[in-house]
Amino acid sequence: MKKISLAFLLTTFSLFGQNDAKTCEIVSKINTLLQREHYQPKPVDDSLSVFVFDSFMDALDSNRNLFTQIEYQKLRQHRLQLDNYILQNNCSFMNEFVSVYKLALIRKKKVLEKIQKDPFDYTTKDSVRFSKKNFPFDLVATDLERIWKKRIKYDILEDISKLSTNLDSLTQNFVTLEKTTKARLFDANLCQVNSILETKNRIDDDLQNTFLNLFCTYFDPHSNYFSLAAKSSFMSGLSTSTLSLGLNVSFNEKEEIIIAEIVPGGPAAKTNKFDKEDVILKVSNTKGIEYTVSCSSIERIGELIFSDSQTEIELTIQKKNGAVLKVFLQKQLMKADDNAVYSFIAEKETKIGYINIPSFYSNFEGNTVQGCADDVAKEIVKLQKDNIKGLVIDLQNNGGGSIEEAIKLAGMFIDIGPVSVLVDSKANQTILKDYNRGSVYTGPIVLLINGNSASASEFFAAAIQDYNRGIIIGSTSLGKASMQSILPLDEQNQQDFVKITIEKFYRITGESHQIKGIIPDISLPVLFDSIIPREINYKTAFKNDVIITKARFNPLPKTHFSELIHLSNSRIKSATLFNEISVANDQINALYNNPKKPTRLVFKDVFNDVHQIDSLWKKVKKIVDSQCNFTISNTSYDLEKLKFDAFQQDINTYKIQNLKNSPYLEEAVAILNDYITITK
Repeated sequence: MKKISLAFLLTTFSLFGQNDAKTCEIVSKINTLLQREHYQPKPVDDSLSVFVFDSFMDALDSNRNLFTQIEYQKLRQHRLQLDNYILQNNCSFMNEFVSVYKLALIRKKKVLEKIQKDPFDYTTKDSVRFSKKNFPFDLVATDLERIWKKRIKYDILEDISKLSTNLDSLTQNFVTLEKTTKARLFDANLCQVNSILETKNRIDDDLQNTFLNLFCTYFDPHSNYFSLAAKSSFMSGLSTSTLSLGLNVSFNEKEEIIIAEIVPGGPAAKTNKFDKEDVILKVSNTKGIEYTVSCSSIERIGELIFSDSQTEIELTIQKKNGAVLKVFLQKQLMKADDNAVYSFIAEKETKIGYINIPSFYSNFEGNTVQGCADDVAKEIVKLQKDNIKGLVIDLQNNGGGSIEEAIKLAGMFIDIGPVSVLVDSKANQTILKDYNRGSVYTGPIVLLINGNSASASEFFAAAIQDYNRGIIIGSTSLGKASMQSILPLDEQNQQDFVKITIEKFYRITGESHQIKGIIPDISLPVLFDSIIPREINYKTAFKNDVIITKARFNPLPKTHFSELIHLSNSRIKSATLFNEISVANDQINALYNNPKKPTRLVFKDVFNDVHQIDSLWKKVKKIVDSQCNFTISNTSYDLEKLKFDAFQQDINTYKIQNLKNSPYLEEAVAILNDYITITK
């Protein structure tokens, strides 16, 4: 056995050894590019080494059930040396990470195969602990069976608990449910390990890509390493037309792929077989390619689900009640409304225009897709033909995009002048201006933002706020005030890229919203607002600072601002729905911020643990489903256009229903009505 183990280790070293030179070449090029182009380059020193090592170990073993304490200590000898290795152009250290990781996976596989055959006892005094901070690397090899049994037992009990809120019914059927759930979970865990171990070069490639990306994120959270395929995927993410299944997917807490949204009128919706939170188990096409989700890479799954070249797909899904079914879907050309600008008329006393800008998309690749600024201009024309008296611009959940589009958009609402100041790594200032006299729209504006409004959204919101062009309402934005560009590592062989932060942008006042975000003129309670990850949560985020700038601008007078803000705050204070949101947020904050007590591994305790938040989620659902007191309708132009498009009719109905449940739009309309009344 010793000879076999030695041979295996030598094989592992030689396999990665072939990639040593390539890894060092890539990291050297990345470092050269970052030192030359990054807004705030950092030296390759012990600080970088510690950040990359700690982040690397967290990525490889986030649950602390893979590496033993001895293995961790063995790898920890590199914690202060990674910078030296990189500067010496010696990447052989990766051999040790690869071999230890591979051996840990083989050990995990053996443990799972062994305990899979054991009957599980659900009457012991075992319990599981929870922590928001990472546990230490203190695993002992002899404890692996016990730890994995506890982990799988909890997952089994949790999965069964989620099938129903009826404890008695689940208890009566527990033996049958336990058998099927246990088999499924072991299959999924073993399949995942086997997939990693058996796919040629997967461990080498995964560890290399993770390492290179962490090297980049040390410089700031938004600098990243891309392969050619990943770069293409990133650039196409702001497309507005694509072949689609009509499904949006995400991950649950177990890293399973689940249905997040079902697009009305799309192929999935037409089957009436999908529900939110259905788990996708398998994906296959008509050419015989089939991937089990738990065993396959995200890239492979994504290729089948999202690629335009894969038009006919079969999804195997698991419902909440445990039922498994297969659904055949034919992709269809759909406008990606998650990215496209759209408008409505919101009416309560007067007609108010509403424009939603989900992202600042642009004509990146020179195709036929128009930028969002041009699309907004078209929506304004449609709204003005219907005689709107005010305009609401919705940037909630808009994560940004093209700064060029944000500049154009800002220029549509101010007469002329600077809109922002760009600063590069040499402290050179570039004043970004709107050079076009006049505005597309000159009426009153209310701008909606929240904690997911980021980057280009904040850029635009800052310009509107600095010029006193409109009133901003909602919750504080994300706090990202930096610009990135995707650059190749080698102009001659464009296979590897870095999305690199090259500039910071500042408000025309010289202040920055980096970290602190855009603070609204009127703050509204927003569900889950305090637990939304913001820029301040990233370890390597830039600090907030202020510059002295030569930008000169003429803000509009804040006519009636104080009166409008006072009226709105009084209304918010007495609004039942906003008070309910505040109460729910207090409970949500307590749930997420208070330490969770250990849970005994008996069915009743896990069931109670799973369902203790049921009443809170019912309260949240009631809030989300509460209809507001205003009407939503289409513009005259869109009404005519919709007559001939059944798919867009379904999408339109869905959007209207969502807007009817928006207390933020209702308050925006009320503010504009106050303005109209005051200025009569």
